[in-house]
Amino acid sequence: MGERLVGVRERAGAVQVGLLGADGRTVTVLAGLEAFWDDPAALMASGPGADAPVLDLADVELVPPVLPGARVICIGLNYLKHVAEGSFSGEALPDHPTLFARWPASLTVGGAAVPVPSNEEGLDWEGEVVAWVGSRLVDATPDEALAAVVGYSTFNDLTSRRAQKLTSQWILGKNGDRSGPLGPLVPAAEVGDLRDGLRVETRVNGEVVQEGRTDEMVYTVGDTLSLISHTFTLNPGDLLATGTPSGVGYSRTPPWLLQPGDVVEVEVERLGVLSNPIVDNVARRAT
Repeated sequence: MGERLVGVRERAGAVQVGLLGADGRTVTVLAGLEAFWDDPAALMASGPGADAPVLDLADVELVPPVLPGARVICIGLNYLKHVAEGSFSGEALPDHPTLFARWPASLTVGGAAVPVPSNEEGLDWEGEVVAWVGSRLVDATPDEALAAVVGYSTFNDLTSRRAQKLTSQWILGKNGDRSGPLGPLVPAAEVGDLRDGLRVETRVNGEVVQEGRTDEMVYTVGDTLSLISHTFTLNPGDLLATGTPSGVGYSRTPPWLLQPGDVVEVEVERLGVLSNPIVDNVARRAT
């Protein structure tokens, strides 16, 4: 396994970005969060210095290495079979991707407990890939936009379906507390082109519920980032969640949603496994 970058928060509150140790127990610091996103490609290429601090994960908190002001942009309905299984079945495929937003506050990490909101019958799983923007993009071509991607992560776009369907806007259902688990950042050079087809699999309590490949995407990373960059500037540290394959829970008969006590895993080829337990709303009110 190659490089895996994570965020850690020390007791003083500062977030650092570093390389996860091969044993998963230590992090070698590359830079503070803001300094890292000032020039992520250079820091990833140079690696940690000889005197870089090595932190024990037992002494720090694992957090997403996401800037507070980052934009988390998500593509909805990006796999044809997922479009066919949902409420948009039978409709013509849009010329442009359906985009919605998450706030960075909704993101968390593997292992974090994700609560079911009190007015939901459960949470739905959506295993996918996130692309991390590594340089500023304005009016970028698709090739320029793809070249600006500095890395990828496994992601689970856990969704409150009742809230999502209250209106035509999806933001409420897509921003539940800790509903966006995010895996370590893997450098783009190690991942390659998503158009080559990386396997995406989601499991609930060990049972496979989603299987897909990234070459099934309708709207590619380069095309989508290019489109966005013609409306607003993309900055280093912004994220693009690329959509989920078919197999989500709400479209099943009967619907199958995640309940407290369940464990949901997303595994993406070359990116690794992201695992999170589901808990009840009492845990959310207590924190």
